[in-house]
Amino acid sequence: MAEIHAARRAAAQQKIAETGAGAALITSQPNVRYLSGLVSSNAAILLPADGPGVLATDSRYAEAAERDCPDIEIATERQLEPALAILAAQRGITTLGFEAQDMTVERHMALVKLPDVPELVPVGHLVEELRMVKDETEIELLTRACAITADAFAAVLTAIEPGRTERSLAVLLERAMIDLGAEGLAFDTIVASGPNGAIPHHSPGGRRFLAGDLITIDCGARFEGYHADMTRTVALGEPAGWQREIYGLVAAAQQAGVTAAVPGADIGAVDASARELIAAAGHAGHFGHGLGHGVGLEVHEAPLMGPGRTGRLADRVPVTVEPGVYLPGRGGVRIEDTLVVRAGSQGSAPAGAAAAGPAEVLTTTTKELLVL
Repeated sequence: MAEIHAARRAAAQQKIAETGAGAALITSQPNVRYLSGLVSSNAAILLPADGPGVLATDSRYAEAAERDCPDIEIATERQLEPALAILAAQRGITTLGFEAQDMTVERHMALVKLPDVPELVPVGHLVEELRMVKDETEIELLTRACAITADAFAAVLTAIEPGRTERSLAVLLERAMIDLGAEGLAFDTIVASGPNGAIPHHSPGGRRFLAGDLITIDCGARFEGYHADMTRTVALGEPAGWQREIYGLVAAAQQAGVTAAVPGADIGAVDASARELIAAAGHAGHFGHGLGHGVGLEVHEAPLMGPGRTGRLADRVPVTVEPGVYLPGRGGVRIEDTLVVRAGSQGSAPAGAAAAGPAEVLTTTTKELLVL
């Protein structure tokens, strides 16, 4: 992995040079991990536009840094950012880039007050831009996270019955993911039943499942730092006509989004491919969130796909496609896959779905309406 991290730093250095900065102070923890391999809650990298970088962390992670990051200079410090800013000045750097999306105003002010600190300039999301396109090792880790998620979902289906609470199912599902090999959760599990299904990010509580409920389950495992994200909606007992109607609509919109997710596709057009179907059915006001987002070392990362978003998809970019219809007071449906945009026909569709085209769908749980 050392060679992979060195190659990533070299790519980041090229981007730093393009900004005109002499170096960048990388403080976002996912970005630090991406560039060095260090897993920690407190680390930063001084990465010059040319030449070797310095990874700083505190004494809690120093031994891990020495073990896991053999190809970069290690500095053990308590106050990471000031120490690296001072080091930059000592090495003759006059312009120091920083991650404005991560650094707080308070931390920035502390750096500005240092004597002889280089001029601080924001350098944008340059590491996040690199992280959008995954290598095959990253895709393998995402695939494993998604497989754990699907297996855990299958393991708890028989527990979905009248009288069980949303929270108890969420706990059962989370435990199953850990038991199946997840290092942790990608995010807090969502279980939204009956009228709670109209709330896209409902926090599971004490509501008990009733016959006739639609139940939306949004879950994901984390495996070696990489996050899965999957949503399925199931029916408890024979669904009503309106429930089948909106399920079919969301399933068609979701498939349209998956099919549109090809290299070179305009992000706004991918969103529109699903959104326009929902709007044409009279539910424009019942789908308020974006169609999807990138996934990787963070569960929500670039690119973001929604109305007004710009940019194009590229080969080997993992994204979610997750349209929904939410009817206040009645319930809702969301269907979500994690998939990898592919340049060739390497994808396969879950059982019950149409061919997904070039996208490689990693969340393989069926998208047919499960009636439990």
